[in-house]
Parts: sequence; C-alpha cells; structure tokens
Amino acid sequence: MRQKIVAGNWKMHKNAEETEDLLNELIDKLPNDIEAQIIVAPTFVNLASAVDHLEFTNIGVAAQNMHQNESGAYTGEISADMLKSIGVNIVILGHSERRAYFHETDMLLAQKVTTALKHDMTVIFCFGEELKDRQNNQHFNVVENQLRDGLFHIENKDWEQIILAYEPVWAIGTGETASPEQAQEMHEFIRETVRKRYGSDIAENVSILYGGSVKPENAKEIFSKPDVDGGLIGGAALKAADFAAIASAI
Repeated sequence: MRQKIVAGNWKMHKNAEETEDLLNELIDKLPNDIEAQIIVAPTFVNLASAVDHLEFTNIGVAAQNMHQNESGAYTGEISADMLKSIGVNIVILGHSERRAYFHETDMLLAQKVTTALKHDMTVIFCFGEELKDRQNNQHFNVVENQLRDGLFHIENKDWEQIILAYEPVWAIGTGETASPEQAQEMHEFIRETVRKRYGSDIAENVSILYGGSVKPENAKEIFSKPDVDGGLIGGAALKAADFAAIASAI
C-alpha cells in the first residue's frame, strides 16, 4: 500500500536561528499519531543542523536540489555525496522554480535522478503545467512529456525510491488552487501514465503528492481524493500551526 506523505519545502527562507525555532514548533505541534511520513526541506546551510535536531523524531529531512555530477569545478553546487555525508537521504528534483528560474531541463533532471538513485537517495520528483498549457488544453501532454523525459529512464526497482509531486504551476504562490476534482483528474492520469510504462504494481504503490497552494482550509478535501497521497507544501510549511493542521488532514 502506498505511503501518505506531507513534505514542507522551505525554499529560501529561515536563517539558522529561525530554522531551529520552526523545528521546535513542529516537534511540539505535530500530533504523534499522524499516519504519514513527514518531511521538511530547509535551505542547504541549515540541513546538517536540521538532521541533528530531528534525530530522535519521525520527521525526515530533504534537500531542495543537488548537482548531477559527483564532484568538480562547479562553484556553489552541492553533490549527492555531500548530502549523504550529513545524513540527508531525500532530495527534491525538478521543482517548478528550478525549471523556470534556473532553466533546468528534463534532460538535466534525468541526469540528476540517475545520480540520486546511484547514491540510494529518495527522490521527490516535481512536474506540472503552466497556465498557458492548461488554457490550451495541453496540460496532460506537458505532464506526460515531463514524466517520460525526466523519469522514465529508470528501472522498475528504482521506483521504491521515487515520490511524485504534481505542481500545477499556475497554482503555486498565486493563491489559486486546483479544485480537488482537478487535482484528482491529473493524479489519476499520472498514475495511469506510470501504469502504461511500468505496470500496475508500480503505479499503485507510488505516492503522488499535490503541490499547489495547499492550506489548512482545503487540505482535507484535496487529500480525500483517491489518487492524492499527500502534499508538497510551500508557504504554509513556514508556519508550524498551518503545517501541523495540513499534516493532520491526511
């Protein structure tokens, strides 16, 4: 049975002191009986301290990105081995902001996925359409292409380390949210796309998260849909009470 997951992407927020404060609040506010995997993704400079801080909790720590190469003259970049060396075993790849602002292509992301899997890391693989794609009725094609070109080179056994995160780009940081019905429609399509390539067993066991302006007010309805297995949370992850409420809605 596939796992329920609620992950918080902190993006470029929270210095060292603020990170510690938010982690303490999360430890205090997250109920102990949540039947879901909880993950937080602080900024790179606070990953090691977050791992130490959460050592005796059930909260996992993810990196927001990593480089596709093992090492080299790539100033400012972070390798998989560096992440593993501080106890980070989960990485977010393909986030819409990385695709848009840093021009990460599906080909590049395929390389990053391969490197992460080589290092036995779990990948939260993000993808999703822009507003113009949906307006032009191309949203299914865009999502299928992103999955095929960025992820469908992996082997069947690798799916144990893959978490999918659907991000309708038009609903990130805009206050807009895909309706629960729209979310379910796309998640069902994603699962069917995986099924066509890898079979029913993998399709039914991969977790597919929704990542578009999930809030305490709409989380329960979105999470109630049969093919929505949790959320990749942005802004609401920066407020402990909101993130705890969203996690409780799973």
